Amino acid sequence: MSTQLFTGFTTRLSLYFKLIRLDKPIGILLLLWPTLAALWIASKGRPNWHYLFIFTLGTILMRSAGCAINDFADRDFDKHVKRTAERPLTSGKIKSWEAVAVAAVLAVISFLLILPLNTLTKQLSVVALVVAGSYPYFKRFFAIPQAYLGIAFGFGIPMAFAAVNNSIPNEAWLMLLANVFWAVAYDTEYAMVDRDDDLKIGIKTSAITFGHWDVKAVMICYALALLLNTYCGWQLGMTWPALTGVMVAAAIALYHYRLIKGRDRMQCFAAFRHNNWLGAALFAGVFLSYL
Repeated sequence: MSTQLFTGFTTRLSLYFKLIRLDKPIGILLLLWPTLAALWIASKGRPNWHYLFIFTLGTILMRSAGCAINDFADRDFDKHVKRTAERPLTSGKIKSWEAVAVAAVLAVISFLLILPLNTLTKQLSVVALVVAGSYPYFKRFFAIPQAYLGIAFGFGIPMAFAAVNNSIPNEAWLMLLANVFWAVAYDTEYAMVDRDDDLKIGIKTSAITFGHWDVKAVMICYALALLLNTYCGWQLGMTWPALTGVMVAAAIALYHYRLIKGRDRMQCFAAFRHNNWLGAALFAGVFLSYL
């Protein structure tokens, strides 16, 4: 009997593991790179290890909670999309209430993490939670929900500045805006994979909104994101490694153009996943600037 219970427990954990996409860490990395860059800039290259731990773990937890609530919101849509039809909630392997419970537990743990931080950071965390929780529903009516996703994915930027300095400079908001453009770029690549399915079920995405301008729109968003990052680096007096990081990121963006210009589904998905390296290049530039 105990063996059966243990097997059932481990099976459930495995399903929850897949629900929150811990088997696909690309989403965590896309949140983590800009958050770490903001933390490094706010602390002048010497982040307190407590802050580093809180923001790293908090990013993992909130992204995971976002995946759970996203699957709950899209449970009636995902079954019609080939790529998502076998997700634990969509396939019926777990119940809707379980997804909500998982999201709630992760959100509570995330909030407990930031209790030692200042009031401004706690206030921003509430805004971040609302944005992350409401994002899945924006796909019902907002033509470019990827822009809203960029806010959700980049809210660690103002929170990092708030935690370190108890204030949010203009550069933090510009970095958040850059993250919005970057998110529109990479999530449009992601949406290009599911465009045919999304058209059938009525989900709104930037890939559908941009239409035959999708590839051009992606590249324009990459350019705007990199220009804003360059301007912020200049305003903050950062040194040549930061510019080098932007140049490497630009080269990666051009590589993505080669992948997506034919609109092949698998190539578009590869470009999306490769954005991890673009974010890493930008962070590396910031990191090296403060050495």
